[in-house]
Amino acid sequence: MQINGTFKSGFDPVRAAFEANFAAGNELGASAAVTINGEPVVDIWAGDASIDGRPWVEDTIVNVYSSTKTMASLCVLMLADRGKLDLDAPVADYWPEFAQNGKSGVLIRHVMSHSAGLPGFDPPLVPTDLYDWEKVCANLAAQTPWWEPGIAPGYHALTQGYLQGELVRRVDGRTLGKFFRQEVAEPLGADFHIGLDASHDRRVADLVPPNTLESDALAAIDPDSVPGRAAQGGPLLEGTEPLTRAWRAAEIPAANGHGNARSMAKIHSVLACGGELRGVRLLSEEMLSRVLEVQVEGTDLMMNVPARFGMGYGLPAASMPFPNKRVFFWGGWGGSVAIIDLDARMSIAYAMNRMTPELLGDQRGARIVISAYTAVLTGAGTANAAG
Repeated sequence: MQINGTFKSGFDPVRAAFEANFAAGNELGASAAVTINGEPVVDIWAGDASIDGRPWVEDTIVNVYSSTKTMASLCVLMLADRGKLDLDAPVADYWPEFAQNGKSGVLIRHVMSHSAGLPGFDPPLVPTDLYDWEKVCANLAAQTPWWEPGIAPGYHALTQGYLQGELVRRVDGRTLGKFFRQEVAEPLGADFHIGLDASHDRRVADLVPPNTLESDALAAIDPDSVPGRAAQGGPLLEGTEPLTRAWRAAEIPAANGHGNARSMAKIHSVLACGGELRGVRLLSEEMLSRVLEVQVEGTDLMMNVPARFGMGYGLPAASMPFPNKRVFFWGGWGGSVAIIDLDARMSIAYAMNRMTPELLGDQRGARIVISAYTAVLTGAGTANAAG
């Protein structure tokens, strides 16, 4: 397997872990990137962008599913940092229709921490409904929370992005995808998109769905449980949706961001360096401190695993340990992952197209993350070609 790109000496463990994923037969195509102090120390890619052998090249991008949430949350935090909204205020202060059916007390920080009690749709939606922004937001505005907001996490796999996106639209006037493009991606020159123009289709890697689908996993779940209710409300995705132009063109801020490891790491490198890098400020240090404030923790009502959420991101916990304390992160269905470490001033990202069933990353991405931390302990030197 030809590994392309560059890495600095001392970061050989990352290249080795990346290569091992391919050697084990676990990859089709993938990319991995690491930055330290805002500088790329790993930028590698390999494999195929499709099952017919189209190569994964330097500018290949792919749908990273819930790793998109790191970008959507950033947009909300930026507006809060600018005084456009208050994270401790009710959502209904900015979106009056949202106060229906007992939601006047749902706060923006509940939305940011997956504790708003709205992890699914009622009445049910089908996948194509996700492309109708007004319909989805009306659905969410009319719902009754499934539990008391703020008391427990329950992963809002798709709903979080619409809730965040409607807040952005209400206070800024732009859609979240447009705000992200104009305020984040373009100033940084980052190749990440929430709502993809058709001109980029030739560069998109085809996702290969997992053998075990979400619908299979939910089939045996109690229909009266939180995940059971979410399953009944749909839409249950098959992993083939990103092959369509409709999915790519839509703005689904919790799930349909398109980018690669380089672009994710580049954006997150600004956060890892205190919110500003090379003249572009995304967040103040004060707002970054808020990201690290625990909003809710406990057994997640959707995923049935221990979860610990800060303001828009996952935080380290016993079930998800990190060498440093000031770390926040998230991952996507199928395997993508994004890590921001304020103590190491490091960002780590991994994106691939062969999906596994896990919603929150798998061992391939974990190996990249572990190897990056291993490399940090040994330092880095001059840049080397990966191939």
